[in-house]
Amino acid sequence: MVRGYHLLPLLASALSIFSTEAKITGETRHLPGSYIVEFEDSQDSAEFFNHISSKAKTRMNLDYKLFKGVSIQFHNLKTAEEEAGKLNSLPSVRQVWPNRVYSLPKDEIVWTGRSGGVDYIKNVKRQLGNDTFTPHVMTQVDKLRAKGITGKGVKIGIIDSGVDYTHPALGGCFGGPDCLFTFGSDIVGDDYNGDNTPVPDDDPYDGCGGHGTHVSGIIAAQANELGFTGAAPDVTLGMFRVFGCTGGAGNDVLIDAYMKAFEAGSNIITASIGGSSGWSEDPWSVAVSRIVEAGVPCTVSAGNDGAVGLFYASTASNGKKVTSIASIDNEVTPLLLTDSIFTVDGGEQQRFGYALGEPGKWTNVSLPLWTPSFNTTDPAQGCTAFSEDTPDLSGYIVLIRRGTCTFVEKATNAAQFGAKYVLFYNNVRVGAIGPATSEVSRVLGTGMVTADQGESWVASLENGSKIVLNMLDPNTAPVSLTYQKNTVTGGFASSYTTWNPTFELDVKPQLASPGGNILSTYPIPLGTYAVLSGTSMACPLVAAIYALVSNVRGTLDPATLENILSATSNPQFLNDGTNTYTSLAPVAQLGSGIVQAYDAAYATTLLSKSSLAFNDTDHFVDTLNFTIKNLGTEEVTYELGSVGAATGYTFSDSIYPDPFPGLEFTDEYATVALSEPKVTVPGGEEVVVSVTVTPPAVNATRLPVYSGYITLNGTNGDSLSLPYNGAVGSLHDTRVLDVGYLSISTDEELDPITSRASFVLPRTNTTAVNATYPVAVALLAFGSPQVNIKAVPVNATGFAGADVGNHIFGSPLRYASRDPFTLNWNGRFADGTWAPAGSYKLRFEALHIFGDAANPAEYDIDESVEFSIRFI
Repeated sequence: MVRGYHLLPLLASALSIFSTEAKITGETRHLPGSYIVEFEDSQDSAEFFNHISSKAKTRMNLDYKLFKGVSIQFHNLKTAEEEAGKLNSLPSVRQVWPNRVYSLPKDEIVWTGRSGGVDYIKNVKRQLGNDTFTPHVMTQVDKLRAKGITGKGVKIGIIDSGVDYTHPALGGCFGGPDCLFTFGSDIVGDDYNGDNTPVPDDDPYDGCGGHGTHVSGIIAAQANELGFTGAAPDVTLGMFRVFGCTGGAGNDVLIDAYMKAFEAGSNIITASIGGSSGWSEDPWSVAVSRIVEAGVPCTVSAGNDGAVGLFYASTASNGKKVTSIASIDNEVTPLLLTDSIFTVDGGEQQRFGYALGEPGKWTNVSLPLWTPSFNTTDPAQGCTAFSEDTPDLSGYIVLIRRGTCTFVEKATNAAQFGAKYVLFYNNVRVGAIGPATSEVSRVLGTGMVTADQGESWVASLENGSKIVLNMLDPNTAPVSLTYQKNTVTGGFASSYTTWNPTFELDVKPQLASPGGNILSTYPIPLGTYAVLSGTSMACPLVAAIYALVSNVRGTLDPATLENILSATSNPQFLNDGTNTYTSLAPVAQLGSGIVQAYDAAYATTLLSKSSLAFNDTDHFVDTLNFTIKNLGTEEVTYELGSVGAATGYTFSDSIYPDPFPGLEFTDEYATVALSEPKVTVPGGEEVVVSVTVTPPAVNATRLPVYSGYITLNGTNGDSLSLPYNGAVGSLHDTRVLDVGYLSISTDEELDPITSRASFVLPRTNTTAVNATYPVAVALLAFGSPQVNIKAVPVNATGFAGADVGNHIFGSPLRYASRDPFTLNWNGRFADGTWAPAGSYKLRFEALHIFGDAANPAEYDIDESVEFSIRFI
């Protein structure tokens, strides 16, 4: 058995486990009263606009070849659901979706340059030894670049937060023929936050976010002071800005951006954006899938929610034919450290580097070093008040080990004894980050050194030596770029990369590339360069690799590129962030493995598929086929085989999927039978191979997800693999609803009401500020294609199984992820009528995956306590 370390069971009880934040800000959020409407191609939309003329305003016109429609905002939120329902009956309307809002990706900012300019970059000393950019070596980009392949002639459209195109490494300009960024626009404006109306303009500049600038540099950064370039520096870039300076981005904005990028002639479109889903029916996913079907590859990041466990696929990466990208940790960690000087016992001057923190007033500081403890393994050093015999620290630089409590808490304890300057040393072997202690008013300067440097100083202090630090002016001091080898997770899956598959057991992700600890460009006002970690960083690298491979193979066909990159990727061993195991990482985490650009570019064997999905026990298809096509002129013989990857149990002792780390894995693999162990394919011909799978004998009640790879080794030197996955057990029989309960709108924590409550509601079309409304809270343990929330009079009969009650406003919820959902109820039903005054219970119905929505027995059902409503 292969096991990650186990955490306490997660989300075991709705009443005690869900945090306030989870209840209030569940991953899925829809913009109240806003909908996306798609028109029928053959119908005149004039009737639609006549119908809504006095009821709603148009937020965005979505008039494109592949998507014709609008997003609208109803004026009256109280009747919006009712009015939206009526739209489906119009002949001109093809489909109506609620307008969902997505947050800016939760990538980790590991390091940023100094705020305010590029001058300090001129002082960078590169201590690289070998001047080869590691993410490129890991993915064979360096081999293609050595042959002069740079992505020339390919247009890549980027959907993101905008870009600082004034950055010298990003061309310094926008729109001109000599610019790197030649097309794109700002779809939203600085003030857009996801809720308000976008204010577009033609300039996609971003000086307040940074995410899109970092993504852009990964694709195509030009030569710069830090000695790296993007993977495909000769591509042409377009930026379509979908985030303002704060907040999120709506589905309508994302659809608009994709359609603009498509119609602007993008050969590849990439987006490092997403949100919890598991369903391909989201309108954004639908739009992206259509673009792929029209011949433009679309890469989308898989998401950074790895801790949540299996079955947490992100949209739009879970869309049909969309290429989902997982993250691998960089084999090295880039460090850009500000140089200063120290002496030991008055000896010769020695240099050291530190990550500058906030505040950073270190100019001309020359003070001895002091530490509260010589224990370099203390996990909580400085977290409690210093001992009473601590000296006056105003004449020292205080050295404290990182860990357990916050930098602010540690600095505060030091400041109690007069400390003005605090350096931290890292509690892990690799890296150093800039700590923020600005709220500790007495502290003027802060920073962090590496674990090795800090431990060396502590050893000298323990031996009685005096260490004096002479701090150079951070504004003019040299900056050293070094790389530390990541021996723990380097080359393996990033622990944050989101686990799949989808709720319909589609194979996701497809590919993986380095996304952990990636150096790239950053807006000049925010530091010029930065090191970030996330699937956001892995995704643009694959988009660039698509461009490189297309240069060699002469095609931009989405299926061809995805299939060849999948077949030539390298599966990786399972790593839980601390340990590496002998089993391969599951396909649900890493897809085909880390991409190998050179092998993909020159392989002469093409497989017809990028993966095989055998589904669950209920929908099991025991045999699937794929085709081997020999693109060469000589016949090739292929030895066929298979290798299993770790099987992951979705559940243990909870109805919620286990977290990662904490997932239990087993090396009990599926048995694979191939139609033949060896095939010979003449040049230019193809052969069909059948794959028959017998799932492993594992506990089906825990919904284990198995996976592995079909292997092909050709006499032409091609070494290929084809990932597959499936599940043992029934997705249909898996419980999806934990509990549904009643809360009140004035309770920020949304705790359950456990006894009868009474509500006096205003019967008005405007929100009453002082009113207290009932709130329906549904805690989903698993995804559901439809969640009904109904108000049922307490005298209703047959409550346990009958289809009774009326949908409250906002119900039903369709294609729900496994997140908390809340609906405030103002007393209106979904059809716009008012509920009669009286006593009610809320009825929660969550449809099982693959369930029949017309059959009440196909739902998990719960009910709230009794409550009464009356109107004033």
